[in-house]
Amino acid sequence: MTSYREPRLEHLFDMHIDLEAPQVIGAAPAGHRQIFIVKGGTVTGPRLKGTVLPGGGDWALMRTDGAVQLDVRATLETDDGALIYTTYSGLIILSPDVLGRITGGEDVPLAEYYFYTNPMFQTAAESYAWLNQTIAIGRGKVIAGAVEYRVWAVSDPA
Repeated sequence: MTSYREPRLEHLFDMHIDLEAPQVIGAAPAGHRQIFIVKGGTVTGPRLKGTVLPGGGDWALMRTDGAVQLDVRATLETDDGALIYTTYSGLIILSPDVLGRITGGEDVPLAEYYFYTNPMFQTAAESYAWLNQTIAIGRGKVIAGAVEYRVWAVSDPA
């Protein structure tokens, strides 16, 4: 069998996204659907700096097993004016207690819940074309009215 080495992770950026109050669709056949519209946000990091433009969103589905399945689309605008479209799916797994503490405004430690995403990017900007061929992972944090992420590029080991 082929010998695989663990991939290398390179920190790309941190992202803060402010969200509108959810549009609650409610109990649908696949689970409880809520849509969170992006109000705006910031992107800061070693490889990317800019803003998250208003108008994107997360078409979140609370599945019957209690996990929240993410379906996110957003547009980033870099400090030098490039537009980058990002999409990602992901999972949030947290207990009702943790959810209540977060919605109550408590800063709940990341160790108390699971929140990972897999961002993909599309851009026509030549200086950011490398993102078109980058697989990334993100670790998310839920805060009242917002989400935060740290995003890493996945690459072969050095």
